[in-house]
Amino acid sequence: MAVPKRKHSQARRDKRRSNVWKLKTPTLVTCTQCGSYTVPHQACGSCGFYKGREVVKQKEA
Repeated sequence: MAVPKRKHSQARRDKRRSNVWKLKTPTLVTCTQCGSYTVPHQACGSCGFYKGREVVKQKEA
């Protein structure tokens, strides 16, 4: 098994790991029914519509 001849510095180690922890911003689209922002390919959280039809019944306030 390969063993490193010299110790890698913390800076070198941290440079290698730096891109692992970047988070991507979520993609948002506007709902065609109510206009609020939603995640694509999921029912709207505010009106309950998906692809033009109601799939989740919303409680009346």
